[in-house]
Amino acid sequence: MLRIAWDELTLWNPREPRQSDIAFMDYVLLRDAVGRTGAENMAVDVALLQESAATGGAYLRLYRWSPPCLSFGRNEPALARYDRAAIEHRGWDVVRRPTGGRAVWHADEVTYAVAAPIAAFGSLQQSYCAIHERLAAALRTLGVPAQLAPKNGRPSGLAAGACFASPVGGEVTVHGRKVVGSAQVRMGSAFLQHGSILLGGTQENIQAVSRQLSAVRSATSLSQTLGRKVTFDDVANAIVSIWPPVLTPTAPDRPLPSSSVFSDPDWTWRR
Repeated sequence: MLRIAWDELTLWNPREPRQSDIAFMDYVLLRDAVGRTGAENMAVDVALLQESAATGGAYLRLYRWSPPCLSFGRNEPALARYDRAAIEHRGWDVVRRPTGGRAVWHADEVTYAVAAPIAAFGSLQQSYCAIHERLAAALRTLGVPAQLAPKNGRPSGLAAGACFASPVGGEVTVHGRKVVGSAQVRMGSAFLQHGSILLGGTQENIQAVSRQLSAVRSATSLSQTLGRKVTFDDVANAIVSIWPPVLTPTAPDRPLPSSSVFSDPDWTWRR
Protein backbone atom coordinates (compact mmCIF):
# COMPACT_ATOMS: atom_id res chain seq x y z
CA MET A 1 0.00 0.00 0.00
CA LEU A 2 1.25 3.46 -0.90
CA ARG A 3 1.94 5.55 2.19
CA ILE A 4 2.73 9.24 1.99
CA ALA A 5 4.31 11.11 4.87
CA TRP A 6 2.70 14.48 4.16
CA ASP A 7 4.43 16.14 7.08
CA GLU A 8 7.78 15.51 5.36
CA LEU A 9 6.88 17.61 2.31
CA THR A 10 8.85 20.83 2.60
CA LEU A 11 10.22 23.74 0.61
CA TRP A 12 13.80 23.33 1.78
CA ASN A 13 16.50 25.49 0.13
CA PRO A 14 19.79 23.55 -0.24
CA ARG A 15 23.16 24.72 -1.49
CA GLU A 16 23.59 26.26 -4.92
CA PRO A 17 23.47 23.45 -7.49
CA ARG A 18 26.41 22.71 -9.74
CA GLN A 19 25.45 22.83 -13.42
CA SER A 20 27.37 19.59 -13.90
CA ASP A 21 24.99 17.89 -11.45
CA ILE A 22 22.04 18.76 -13.67
CA ALA A 23 23.57 18.37 -17.11
CA PHE A 24 25.14 14.96 -16.56
CA MET A 25 22.67 13.30 -14.24
CA ASP A 26 21.45 9.91 -15.49
CA TYR A 27 17.67 9.59 -15.65
CA VAL A 28 15.37 6.62 -15.74
CA LEU A 29 12.77 7.22 -18.46
CA LEU A 30 9.15 6.13 -18.04
CA ARG A 31 7.28 6.71 -21.27
CA ASP A 32 3.72 5.86 -20.29
CA ALA A 33 1.62 6.31 -23.43
CA VAL A 34 -1.27 4.27 -21.99
CA GLY A 35 -3.75 6.71 -20.46
CA ARG A 36 -4.40 6.21 -16.74
CA THR A 37 -6.85 7.59 -14.21
CA GLY A 38 -6.00 10.61 -12.12
CA ALA A 39 -5.50 8.52 -8.99
CA GLU A 40 -3.19 6.09 -10.79
CA ASN A 41 -1.12 8.87 -12.32
CA MET A 42 -0.65 10.65 -9.00
CA ALA A 43 0.25 7.39 -7.25
CA VAL A 44 2.99 6.68 -9.81
CA ASP A 45 4.41 10.19 -9.51
CA VAL A 46 4.56 9.99 -5.72
CA ALA A 47 6.16 6.53 -5.91
CA LEU A 48 8.91 8.05 -8.08
CA LEU A 49 9.37 10.87 -5.56
CA GLN A 50 9.71 8.35 -2.73
CA GLU A 51 12.14 6.26 -4.78
CA SER A 52 14.27 9.29 -5.57
CA ALA A 53 14.36 10.28 -1.89
CA ALA A 54 15.38 6.74 -0.91
CA THR A 55 17.97 6.06 -3.63
CA GLY A 56 19.12 9.42 -5.02
CA GLY A 57 17.93 8.38 -8.47
CA ALA A 58 16.42 10.71 -11.07
CA TYR A 59 13.31 9.95 -13.11
CA LEU A 60 11.58 11.45 -16.12
CA ARG A 61 8.04 10.29 -16.79
CA LEU A 62 5.87 11.24 -19.80
CA TYR A 63 2.23 10.20 -19.60
CA ARG A 64 -1.46 10.62 -20.46
CA TRP A 65 -4.82 10.63 -18.67
CA SER A 66 -7.80 8.39 -19.41
CA PRO A 67 -10.53 9.35 -18.91
CA PRO A 68 -10.01 13.14 -18.94
CA CYS A 69 -9.60 14.39 -15.40
CA LEU A 70 -9.97 17.53 -13.32
CA SER A 71 -7.14 17.90 -10.81
CA PHE A 72 -6.87 20.23 -7.82
CA GLY A 73 -3.73 21.55 -6.18
CA ARG A 74 -2.79 20.01 -2.85
CA ASN A 75 -3.91 23.01 -0.80
CA GLU A 76 -6.52 24.44 -3.16
CA PRO A 77 -9.92 25.18 -1.51
CA ALA A 78 -11.83 23.04 -4.00
CA LEU A 79 -15.06 22.83 -1.99
CA ALA A 80 -15.39 26.61 -1.97
CA ARG A 81 -14.22 27.10 -5.52
CA TYR A 82 -15.88 24.27 -7.48
CA ASP A 83 -19.35 22.73 -7.53
CA ARG A 84 -18.87 19.14 -6.36
CA ALA A 85 -22.41 18.13 -7.31
CA ALA A 86 -21.97 19.49 -10.84
CA ILE A 87 -18.68 17.61 -11.22
CA GLU A 88 -20.23 14.35 -10.02
CA HIS A 89 -23.29 14.89 -12.25
CA ARG A 90 -20.96 15.09 -15.26
CA GLY A 91 -19.24 11.89 -14.18
CA TRP A 92 -15.79 13.48 -14.35
CA ASP A 93 -12.72 11.81 -12.97
CA VAL A 94 -11.30 14.11 -10.30
CA VAL A 95 -8.17 13.96 -8.18
CA ARG A 96 -6.20 16.12 -5.78
CA ARG A 97 -2.53 16.32 -6.65
CA PRO A 98 0.31 15.92 -4.12
CA THR A 99 1.75 19.17 -5.51
CA GLY A 100 0.52 22.72 -5.09
CA GLY A 101 -1.03 25.07 -7.60
CA ARG A 102 -4.53 25.37 -9.01
CA ALA A 103 -7.05 23.37 -11.02
CA VAL A 104 -6.18 21.80 -14.38
CA TRP A 105 -8.34 19.99 -16.92
CA HIS A 106 -6.29 17.04 -18.22
CA ALA A 107 -7.36 15.85 -21.67
CA ASP A 108 -5.35 16.51 -24.84
CA GLU A 109 -1.89 16.91 -23.35
CA VAL A 110 1.47 15.42 -22.54
CA THR A 111 2.08 15.36 -18.82
CA TYR A 112 5.67 15.29 -17.63
CA ALA A 113 7.01 14.41 -14.20
CA VAL A 114 10.56 14.84 -12.91
CA ALA A 115 11.61 13.27 -9.61
CA ALA A 116 15.20 14.00 -8.66
CA PRO A 117 17.56 14.94 -5.81
CA ILE A 118 17.14 18.50 -4.53
CA ALA A 119 20.91 18.92 -4.26
CA ALA A 120 21.31 18.65 -8.04
CA PHE A 121 18.78 21.39 -8.82
CA GLY A 122 18.79 23.76 -5.86
CA SER A 123 15.93 25.95 -4.70
CA LEU A 124 12.31 25.72 -5.77
CA GLN A 125 12.74 28.55 -8.27
CA GLN A 126 16.05 27.20 -9.62
CA SER A 127 14.65 23.74 -10.29
CA TYR A 128 11.39 25.14 -11.66
CA CYS A 129 13.22 27.25 -14.23
CA ALA A 130 15.84 24.61 -15.08
CA ILE A 131 13.15 22.10 -16.02
CA HIS A 132 11.10 24.69 -17.88
CA GLU A 133 14.16 25.75 -19.87
CA ARG A 134 14.51 22.16 -21.09
CA LEU A 135 10.85 21.89 -21.96
CA ALA A 136 10.95 25.18 -23.87
CA ALA A 137 14.03 23.99 -25.78
CA ALA A 138 12.20 20.78 -26.69
CA LEU A 139 9.16 22.71 -27.96
CA ARG A 140 11.36 24.97 -30.05
CA THR A 141 12.61 21.90 -31.96
CA LEU A 142 8.99 21.49 -33.10
CA GLY A 143 8.84 25.08 -34.32
CA VAL A 144 7.05 26.47 -31.26
CA PRO A 145 8.47 29.89 -30.22
CA ALA A 146 8.46 28.91 -26.55
CA GLN A 147 10.14 31.04 -23.92
CA LEU A 148 10.06 31.53 -20.16
CA ALA A 149 7.86 34.27 -18.75
CA PRO A 150 9.83 37.15 -17.20
CA LYS A 151 10.69 36.69 -13.53
CA ASN A 152 8.78 39.68 -12.26
CA GLY A 153 5.56 40.42 -10.46
CA ARG A 154 3.95 38.48 -7.67
CA PRO A 155 2.78 34.88 -7.99
CA SER A 156 -0.91 34.51 -8.76
CA GLY A 157 -1.60 32.54 -5.58
CA LEU A 158 -4.48 30.21 -4.82
CA ALA A 159 -7.15 32.89 -5.21
CA ALA A 160 -6.46 33.60 -8.87
CA GLY A 161 -8.58 30.88 -10.49
CA ALA A 162 -7.44 27.92 -12.58
CA CYS A 163 -3.81 27.01 -13.27
CA PHE A 164 -3.83 28.30 -16.86
CA ALA A 165 -5.59 31.56 -15.96
CA SER A 166 -2.31 33.49 -16.12
CA PRO A 167 1.42 32.82 -16.45
CA VAL A 168 3.92 33.72 -13.74
CA GLY A 169 7.68 34.22 -13.89
CA GLY A 170 9.63 31.22 -15.15
CA GLU A 171 6.68 29.44 -16.80
CA VAL A 172 6.71 28.32 -20.44
CA THR A 173 4.75 30.66 -22.68
CA VAL A 174 4.13 31.29 -26.37
CA HIS A 175 3.55 34.94 -27.32
CA GLY A 176 2.78 35.64 -23.66
CA ARG A 177 0.20 32.85 -23.36
CA LYS A 178 0.78 29.91 -21.05
CA VAL A 179 1.31 26.52 -22.72
CA VAL A 180 2.79 24.52 -19.80
CA GLY A 181 1.38 24.49 -16.26
CA SER A 182 3.58 22.99 -13.52
CA ALA A 183 3.66 22.40 -9.78
CA GLN A 184 6.24 21.03 -7.36
CA VAL A 185 6.54 19.41 -3.95
CA ARG A 186 9.55 18.29 -1.89
CA MET A 187 10.05 15.33 0.41
CA GLY A 188 13.27 14.82 2.32
CA SER A 189 16.16 15.03 -0.13
CA ALA A 190 14.08 14.82 -3.33
CA PHE A 191 11.49 16.81 -5.24
CA LEU A 192 8.70 16.06 -7.67
CA GLN A 193 7.75 18.52 -10.39
CA HIS A 194 5.01 17.62 -12.84
CA GLY A 195 2.96 19.59 -15.31
CA SER A 196 0.71 19.69 -18.35
CA ILE A 197 1.91 20.52 -21.86
CA LEU A 198 -1.23 21.42 -23.81
CA LEU A 199 -1.45 19.67 -27.19
CA GLY A 200 -4.94 20.95 -28.03
CA GLY A 201 -8.38 21.27 -26.52
CA THR A 202 -9.34 23.88 -23.96
CA GLN A 203 -9.30 24.59 -20.24
CA GLU A 204 -12.76 26.18 -20.48
CA ASN A 205 -14.43 23.06 -19.00
CA ILE A 206 -13.26 24.28 -15.61
CA GLN A 207 -15.51 27.32 -15.89
CA ALA A 208 -18.57 25.07 -16.21
CA VAL A 209 -18.14 23.82 -12.63
CA SER A 210 -16.56 26.91 -11.09
CA ARG A 211 -18.32 29.00 -8.46
CA GLN A 212 -16.39 32.07 -9.64
CA LEU A 213 -15.15 33.54 -12.88
CA SER A 214 -11.89 31.97 -14.00
CA ALA A 215 -10.43 33.46 -17.16
CA VAL A 216 -8.42 30.65 -18.75
CA ARG A 217 -8.36 32.13 -22.24
CA SER A 218 -4.77 33.25 -21.60
CA ALA A 219 -3.76 29.63 -22.22
CA THR A 220 -2.81 28.32 -25.65
CA SER A 221 -1.94 24.93 -27.12
CA LEU A 222 0.75 23.58 -29.41
CA SER A 223 -1.76 22.68 -32.11
CA GLN A 224 -3.23 26.19 -31.99
CA THR A 225 0.21 27.74 -32.18
CA LEU A 226 1.44 25.65 -35.12
CA GLY A 227 -1.86 25.41 -36.97
CA ARG A 228 -1.61 21.63 -37.18
CA LYS A 229 -2.24 18.65 -34.97
CA VAL A 230 0.59 17.95 -32.53
CA THR A 231 0.67 14.45 -31.06
CA PHE A 232 1.82 12.88 -27.82
CA ASP A 233 4.68 11.18 -29.66
CA ASP A 234 5.78 14.46 -31.29
CA VAL A 235 6.27 16.12 -27.92
CA ALA A 236 7.57 13.06 -26.08
CA ASN A 237 10.21 12.50 -28.76
CA ALA A 238 11.24 16.16 -28.61
CA ILE A 239 11.63 16.09 -24.82
CA VAL A 240 13.65 12.87 -24.85
CA SER A 241 15.90 14.25 -27.61
CA ILE A 242 17.08 17.24 -25.54
CA TRP A 243 17.22 15.58 -22.11
CA PRO A 244 20.60 14.54 -20.64
CA PRO A 245 22.54 12.00 -22.71
CA VAL A 246 21.75 8.95 -20.57
CA LEU A 247 18.08 7.95 -20.39
CA THR A 248 17.46 4.39 -19.26
CA PRO A 249 14.01 3.11 -20.26
CA THR A 250 12.23 1.09 -17.61
CA ALA A 251 10.72 -2.32 -18.18
CA PRO A 252 7.28 -2.04 -19.83
CA ASP A 253 5.72 -4.19 -17.12
CA ARG A 254 6.74 -1.96 -14.20
CA PRO A 255 4.03 -2.60 -11.56
CA LEU A 256 1.62 0.17 -10.64
CA PRO A 257 1.62 1.35 -7.01
CA SER A 258 -1.60 1.45 -5.03
CA SER A 259 -3.77 4.45 -5.90
CA SER A 260 -5.98 4.18 -2.81
CA VAL A 261 -4.76 7.46 -1.29
CA PHE A 262 -5.65 9.51 -4.36
CA SER A 263 -8.92 7.72 -5.10
CA ASP A 264 -10.25 8.49 -1.61
CA PRO A 265 -12.93 11.26 -1.73
CA ASP A 266 -11.85 12.35 1.74
CA TRP A 267 -8.47 13.32 0.25
CA THR A 268 -9.89 14.80 -2.95
CA TRP A 269 -12.46 16.96 -1.15
CA ARG A 270 -10.56 17.55 2.08
CA ARG A 271 -10.90 21.31 1.68
